[in-house]
Amino acid sequence: MSAENKGFSGLPPLKVLLCSPRGFCAGVVRAIDSVEQALKRYGPPVYVRHEIVHNRYVVEGLKAKGAVFVEELDEIPDTKAPVIFSAHGVPKSVPEAASRRNFLALDATCPLVTKVHREAEIHHKRGREIVLVGHRNHPEVIGTMGQLPAGAVTLIETLADATAFAPRDPQMLAYVTQTTLSVDDTAEIVALLKKRFPAIAEPHKEDICYATTNRQEAVKRVAPQVEAMIVVGAPNSSNSLRLKEVAERSGCRVAALVERADAIDWSRFGAIKSLGITAGASAPEVLVEEIIDAFAKRYTVSVETVSAAEEDVFFPLPRGLRENAAV
Repeated sequence: MSAENKGFSGLPPLKVLLCSPRGFCAGVVRAIDSVEQALKRYGPPVYVRHEIVHNRYVVEGLKAKGAVFVEELDEIPDTKAPVIFSAHGVPKSVPEAASRRNFLALDATCPLVTKVHREAEIHHKRGREIVLVGHRNHPEVIGTMGQLPAGAVTLIETLADATAFAPRDPQMLAYVTQTTLSVDDTAEIVALLKKRFPAIAEPHKEDICYATTNRQEAVKRVAPQVEAMIVVGAPNSSNSLRLKEVAERSGCRVAALVERADAIDWSRFGAIKSLGITAGASAPEVLVEEIIDAFAKRYTVSVETVSAAEEDVFFPLPRGLRENAAV
């Protein structure tokens, strides 16, 4: 490489376009704060059913403070310690089981997920068959389907599923969606459902959450401008996986989902001159900084922020953890 193509440090130049918004959403902040406040108020241990959010760095940090993560309530001994439900939501059977065991249950379900639960319940009470657009086995989908009796909700994952779906009564249908889906994929599935079933009832307000929508929009703006894109997030994070897919569809040649700097496959990046970086809604900003620092050891980095939206959403803590709540 000629000298004029190198920065003052002797390293090749790299322009980093940083997506905004990125990283933590209001529901994730609320969930993490719920665990931390419970630890302060009650002391360890605090039990958490499922990862509070899908990020290993966050989970390990909370473990170090005294949080104990379990997949099911039967892993928890009889205890007076708090038991927290994750941001993804849980089937109704879970709080019922917690009540039977007299657990101090604290629900950190994102309020936007709870909104979907309530919508599904209202449609069911009105006699409608419910279609849930989402990903099988994701905890949010399991939680939403678990709000209602078996058979009340049909899961639609793909256009093929929407094509094959045969309702009991096309005039008595409603749909809801997982909050962390691809905006574009979901729009296609919903359009097909509406075409096939014009009477299908839809949400009063979009179910895909503001944070998912905003982060995908920022990626759509950045991806066509860069040679490679990094999404900071976990492989089991639905919204992070969707960001990687959006980058690829928006024309970015190389898109990688990366948990930490030490997981970067440097062979994929090579002699790039431009890089986009974003983070899933459960990835902390410290990991974004860590990855920028890793690139700064190999390139002369300049950083520019590309903003798609301003976010000022705030959700209060669960009632049992608010300052004025009785201990």
